[in-house]
Amino acid sequence: MSREEVIFRCKEETLMKAIAMLIQISSNFNSSIFIEKEGRRANAKSLLGVLSLGIEDGDYLVLTANGDDREQALDELTQYMNADA
Repeated sequence: MSREEVIFRCKEETLMKAIAMLIQISSNFNSSIFIEKEGRRANAKSLLGVLSLGIEDGDYLVLTANGDDREQALDELTQYMNADA
């Protein structure tokens, strides 16, 4: 299992689009990917799961991935989240 810690960057007016893109990126990988916020964890490929975390700009998140493409998945997700989506 691999783990990355990130600060989610997103303009408020594009938050829903940014979350949809996060789910889309996660869905491109075979690995199991999870997002954690304040002790709560959700499947990064699940719209309802990710929305239930209430992610906002500036939130500290922990990404975990398990599978053959886990490193590539975390690299792409980290780059996206840090890009001020």
